Amino acid sequence: MTVSGGAHSRGMTNTEALRLDEVRKVHGADGNQVVALAGVTLSLPAGTFTAVMGPSGSGKSTLLQCAAGLERPTGGRVFVAGHEMKGDETELTKFRREHIGFVFQHFNLLPALTVLQNVTLPLRLAGRRVDEARAAEVLRAVGLGDRLSHRPQELSGGQQQRVAIARALVASPSVIFADEPTGALDTRSARAVLALLQQAVRTYGQTLVMVTHDPVAAAHADSVLFLADGRLVGRMIDPTAEAVAERLTHLGDELVRKGA
Repeated sequence: MTVSGGAHSRGMTNTEALRLDEVRKVHGADGNQVVALAGVTLSLPAGTFTAVMGPSGSGKSTLLQCAAGLERPTGGRVFVAGHEMKGDETELTKFRREHIGFVFQHFNLLPALTVLQNVTLPLRLAGRRVDEARAAEVLRAVGLGDRLSHRPQELSGGQQQRVAIARALVASPSVIFADEPTGALDTRSARAVLALLQQAVRTYGQTLVMVTHDPVAAAHADSVLFLADGRLVGRMIDPTAEAVAERLTHLGDELVRKGA
């Protein structure tokens, strides 16, 4: 299945932010191989919020890892903002620092650094100019303007995840990848974080790709991509939690019907 996301009612642009061409990922040696991705092709416009869903072992985390340059595909090509992701590890690290932001389930903040220092760290690592005024502005936008000098351990889980979102936004990446960003949060904090992710897309024009197992989280996205057995098997525009949950229950049937 080929997925090409076009602009629709939520004001997307037509600029391509992410493209995967026949991306494959195979783990293991000959005779004991596991196909994690079986030739995934997709195109996502800039300024969109896409959720990726599927049962355990469907390949959704591998898709994120390959699209974000954290794993090398076995075959196929990945393009971010029109640039092919390739080269040695040093080149890939530089590419990620320039083009990609991350929001992880467990925040990945450095405990010895303040909130402001954590947010500006990717800029320092990339050798880019650090605009602390802008970083403080983004932190105010995520509701942490009075926490700049706090350490992560002084914050709640929801606040720590907001720091992680601010950290991703400050670098103005081409794509932000979020891996189960609400998985460690209570319901109220999760709802606030998802609203912030929506705001990042609507207000800042960010492109966001989120792996999640939660239909409620997926319903905050513009569209949902469904994976099963390493293949894209469906796409839903303007999802609702109920429709996503229903679709997930039938993914196996869809895979059989498509002849996979």
